[in-house]
Amino acid sequence: MTKEKIKVDLEPIGEIHSSYKTREDAPSQGNQEKAEIIIYEKYVEGLKDLETFTHLHILYWLHQSKGYTLLVNTPWDTEPHGLFATRSPNRPNPIAYSTVKILEKREHTLTVQGLDAINGTPVLDIKPYSPLIDSQSSATNGWLQGKYQGGTK
Repeated sequence: MTKEKIKVDLEPIGEIHSSYKTREDAPSQGNQEKAEIIIYEKYVEGLKDLETFTHLHILYWLHQSKGYTLLVNTPWDTEPHGLFATRSPNRPNPIAYSTVKILEKREHTLTVQGLDAINGTPVLDIKPYSPLIDSQSSATNGWLQGKYQGGTK
């Protein structure tokens, strides 16, 4: 079945300022370091009431992603897995996502904790985390069950 392709145009709403300068510096799945998200002026009004939440979903573009393969070897298993069953940063559309703790909001800057992005990473979107909506008690860890222990093998 052939389907007409849809053109997708994305415009960053800001950028991440972090201590991670290279992909190798960034931890897998974030840690407790602070980072700043600088929101571009035309989007600042959209931050109203964000400080009433404790956590945020941050979607960002992995601008240093280098191609992809459909089978991926991960640090947690010796068997290759399908790309979409992993969190590899190398993807057809290198969109990344983190849930972070918001520490402070001031003017156009959000200070957050738990972001694994390198300095200068474009931010695509921000959404509030809601335990009522986002937490899924029946979720499983798939092939990661018993292998991933919060950033360690």
